[in-house]
Amino acid sequence: MTETPNQQQTPQYPPPSYYYPMPQVADDEIDLRELFAVIWHGKWWIIAFALVFGIGGVIYAKLQPNIYQSQVLIAPADNSQASQLAGLASQFGGLASLAGVNLGSGGSNKTILALQVLQSRKFIGDFITRHHLLPELMATKGWDKKTEQLKYNTSLYNPKTKQWLSDDEKSLKPTRLDATQYFLKKILSVDTDTKTNMTTVSINYYSPNIAQQWATWLISDLNEEMRQQDMIDAQNSIQYLNSQLAQTSLADNRTMLYQLIEQQTKTLMLTKVRKEYAFKTIDPAVVAENPSKPKRKLIVVIAVILGGILGVFFIFIKQFIRNDKNH
Repeated sequence: MTETPNQQQTPQYPPPSYYYPMPQVADDEIDLRELFAVIWHGKWWIIAFALVFGIGGVIYAKLQPNIYQSQVLIAPADNSQASQLAGLASQFGGLASLAGVNLGSGGSNKTILALQVLQSRKFIGDFITRHHLLPELMATKGWDKKTEQLKYNTSLYNPKTKQWLSDDEKSLKPTRLDATQYFLKKILSVDTDTKTNMTTVSINYYSPNIAQQWATWLISDLNEEMRQQDMIDAQNSIQYLNSQLAQTSLADNRTMLYQLIEQQTKTLMLTKVRKEYAFKTIDPAVVAENPSKPKRKLIVVIAVILGGILGVFFIFIKQFIRNDKNH
């Protein structure tokens, strides 16, 4: 039987969900509700974990010794001498090289050199040895604010006899390298502002008085170190230039040598009269009134947060084990 157009059946299309899968919003919402329900159900566990860790954080923070910081702000000394050397280098650089004389570098390079010396193992090792800082540096564990006395580790060092103890006939006295590395990592910090060319040298230590003293000594010793180096260099240069002057008869060379001798003589004079040779102290070190470390409030807050996170993990694991048993 032939179907008329009116009697033709309309094509059956698949339901819309066949082409556009329905998002599982409801399931996600149920899972999220279950998640919060688990957390709410185990809230006392979370509070207990946070409380226990918070108490542990308080105990740990109180057991940590106070660390005081003393800072000294320094700036490069007058660089007029360096600019004069630069002028001579541009005028007589070639002749000076032939004569074997190094006219030196600019003031900025001198400053960089001095800061590298400050953070060198040799200078810090000499500093520790010169001021006999080994016991205060390596055998202390704190500072008594009431008596203003250091607390020594008596299992390593006897402060009364000032003797290092021994273990199995082996001295417990640390080596110079150990003390130097500890000083560079834990005690000293150097920060230079490239815009102002100012440098902040910081000393972190148990005692605020000792921290201030060490910071002052450090800058004084650095200036002395750089002064001694330049003094020796100037003396050697003058001696060498005088010997070259006696061997040459060329007028140009003699003029250059005379000017170089004059410049080295000025450098030698500065090394003998200027105490703040490499750096000038802009803001001297002072005795700190409040400790810079530890951040006790921050330690407690971090401990509480960590305890809360572990508490959440604990109730999730507990719920997972319970569901696994039910299945």
